[in-house]
Amino acid sequence: MTTKSVSSSISFLSGEIAFQALKDSFKKFHPKLLVKNPVMFVVAVGSAITTFITVQEILSGTSSGFNIQVTLWLWFTVLFANFAEAVAEGRGKAQAEALKKNRSQLTARLKIASGEKSIPAADLKKGDIVVCETGDTIPADGVIIEGIASVDESAITGESAPVIRESGDDRSAVTGGTKVLSDRILIRITSEQGNTFLDRIISLVEGSKRQKTPNEIALTIMLSALTIIFLLVVATLPPFVQYAEKAAGQTGGALTTLPVLVALLVCLIPTTIGGLLSAIGISGMDRLIRKNVIATSGRAAEAAGDVDVLLLDKTGTITLGNRMASEFIAADGVSRERLADAAQLSSLADETPEGRSIVVLAKEKYQLRGRDVSDVAGHFVPFSAQTRMSGVDIPKDGHKIARAIRKGSADAIKKFVTEQGSVFPKEIQAVVEGIARKGSTPLVVAENKEVLGVIELKDVVKGGIKERFAQLRQMGIKTVMITGDNPLTAAAIAAEAGVDDFIAEATPEDKLQRIRDEQANGRLVGMIGDGTNDAPALAQADVGIAMNSGTQAAREAGNMVDLDSNPTKLIEVVETGKQLLMTRGALTTFSIANDVAKYFAIIPAMAGTLYAASAISKGPLSALNIMHLASPQSAILSAVIFNALIIVGLIPLALRGVKYRAIGASAVLWRNLWLYGIGGIIVPFVGIKLIDIIIVTLRLI
Repeated sequence: MTTKSVSSSISFLSGEIAFQALKDSFKKFHPKLLVKNPVMFVVAVGSAITTFITVQEILSGTSSGFNIQVTLWLWFTVLFANFAEAVAEGRGKAQAEALKKNRSQLTARLKIASGEKSIPAADLKKGDIVVCETGDTIPADGVIIEGIASVDESAITGESAPVIRESGDDRSAVTGGTKVLSDRILIRITSEQGNTFLDRIISLVEGSKRQKTPNEIALTIMLSALTIIFLLVVATLPPFVQYAEKAAGQTGGALTTLPVLVALLVCLIPTTIGGLLSAIGISGMDRLIRKNVIATSGRAAEAAGDVDVLLLDKTGTITLGNRMASEFIAADGVSRERLADAAQLSSLADETPEGRSIVVLAKEKYQLRGRDVSDVAGHFVPFSAQTRMSGVDIPKDGHKIARAIRKGSADAIKKFVTEQGSVFPKEIQAVVEGIARKGSTPLVVAENKEVLGVIELKDVVKGGIKERFAQLRQMGIKTVMITGDNPLTAAAIAAEAGVDDFIAEATPEDKLQRIRDEQANGRLVGMIGDGTNDAPALAQADVGIAMNSGTQAAREAGNMVDLDSNPTKLIEVVETGKQLLMTRGALTTFSIANDVAKYFAIIPAMAGTLYAASAISKGPLSALNIMHLASPQSAILSAVIFNALIIVGLIPLALRGVKYRAIGASAVLWRNLWLYGIGGIIVPFVGIKLIDIIIVTLRLI
């Protein structure tokens, strides 16, 4: 099963994943695992304390149904937090298991002085030379040092179309687990066993090597600080209440038993985001994997969300990469229809993207009917490096060649018509030079000894790319196009694509220096590359995405690998990183906001009778019981139950992520404050009141 098919086949929360996650949730009660999440560790300790008290009460025959229910729901709070993390990990493990099925007990043909020796692939060492031929599975990561072959990489990329890998160029890297479809190659192994590319993918997908990101660590510290503050607040409540009761001349005017104090602490500390924080981080990497991008760390995924500047290669990223026919420019005295007809005829047998684009342009712009090679009773002349032109010879009325149509470079066509006693027109030479100055490619078309005109080929800007860059601009991200074109051509394409800046005639040193300059100004930079000459810039960038089809040096230098080798993926990676940060920010806002509502549920319940005029009347603090909860016990229990259930309710949002919107940071902040801040206050008020009604109706207290 391929990475892509794995992603599509694993449902959001299948029964199998949910069942396994539930089992793993109980395993996560181990103190060594709980202590990694300080907030939930405090909840677990509080749950243990209330359990001890409740068991003592049961043994002494003074058990309270209220304390039993509070204890159970406190443990459910920890369980649900464990479940959220286990679900996120479970989705990754399901993908990893599917990937592991691609690996088998392979043997390798090790090249030795006397020939070849068959050994287990697990025994290969870095630097070994292996032989692979048609039908062989490549035993480990390496680079081709001799030969060329067609390779099936679907086990890694999910794409069924084979790719060409050959020695001595930027596409010499091969990955263990892929299959040779043709020819014979020699591969030098570049990885130790257990540390191949597929091994690293599986480890990262499983989450076994996920480290907390700087922002995640900072948020954990903040949540721990809030927990300590509320712990101190709750610890000082009993002496304060005792003092207040003494001043009021009351005894037992407030509900301050240890289980109630623990319930208060658990409801006031940020348990919601504490329980979901790990799941948010894991699911962020999971969303990258579903886009066929492997991040070598959570830090890289998060950094993508903070990127200020994107460096993008022009060819293949901003433009289609293949030069396409854009215009027919006819010679004096020649109609454009005649030029288009001849150009189309000469291109019918041309299967290159350029040739196909000429046929399409002639059909769409001049309504020439679609023709096929079989429709033309002539001899097609293929392009060759020697002649630098192609075309067709069409016989008519007994003539062996009535129409000799050729298209090619200006020099080649000039030679073609000159040999037939004609002259290459000066105005056509001027057109050719003008097109070349713009960075486009001129192809001249001739019929017999007459020059008909010029076809302009240019690298076409991808549809919709300008709108994507506009979205990035709204997010405060600057886009910089990198190209080897001359400044005039670069400026024209930059304007058409809508990028903010460009680097023309760029060298590897230029890329590296631009990244350093941007970083020196306090910006985070992302870039994409596939060649060995891109490795320094990929290593320097804060987010460096290497193409899987690129060199080993590029893949090791970047902190992400795009399995699809799609240069436009950089934009999707940034959006995924932004979504990760937005999700964490939104749920943090919601968590802190809903603590406010729980305050209004528990505090009035605990001290509602303080300073009351009589034993049956209500004290001043009862005015805070704005939800009109039935009793102190039902109020506390309702808050504890809501606190546990809201974690489960938010698991889908933590895994899917907040819907991405291309808006600025300030707009995101205000949106979070209104939607998740105000919503975080309103939802608990409604939820706690409904739970209180159910508790009273079912007479659970």
